[in-house]
Amino acid sequence: MLKGLQAFRSSAVTAGRCAANSLESVQRTQEERLQGLLLAGLGGDSGAYHLFLTDLTTFLRGFLRRRLASLPEEVEDLLQELLLAIHNQRHTYRSDQPLTAWVRAIARYKLIDLLRRRARTTLLHDPIEDDDPLCVAADAEAAEASYDLAKLLCELPERQRLPIQYVKIDGDSVADVARRTGMSESAVKVGIHRGLKALAAKIQCMA
Repeated sequence: MLKGLQAFRSSAVTAGRCAANSLESVQRTQEERLQGLLLAGLGGDSGAYHLFLTDLTTFLRGFLRRRLASLPEEVEDLLQELLLAIHNQRHTYRSDQPLTAWVRAIARYKLIDLLRRRARTTLLHDPIEDDDPLCVAADAEAAEASYDLAKLLCELPERQRLPIQYVKIDGDSVADVARRTGMSESAVKVGIHRGLKALAAKIQCMA
């Protein structure tokens, strides 16, 4: 019986190691694919950049769902914000750094920003990892990114543009924006969601 127990333990340890190695292999393959697509996109391959954004969407959706388990309604809007931020900051990526670490750094910054916006009404209980440094762009790069976003925002209808500007950029509450614009709170939320999706689509078209 003792030998059987030892054999079971040995088998369990081996299975655990195999699972860990398999996960590491998948992560390495994902890293290499995303990095290769982004670098090709930065080099002028629009098809590769489109695939990068598509694969990145899947990666980020899983990342956000794990960390926003208590706020599932925020996942899709924050996902679109992240895609916009990564598109605007793509020129800051260095090929000698892990792509997924760079992406997670931007995502972490956005998660913290979400925390600040919701601090008066709710708390995010899911932990935010501290293993990646924050991605901080230079002032000139940040100004350029803001200008790009402003140009895209101007192309949206007012019922989408204003809610995004007031809630997502200025940090006002949905209730305040509803009173300010004369829209219902539901319409403000719909405007934000549809507007962010429209912005993401515009970026896809620019690729």
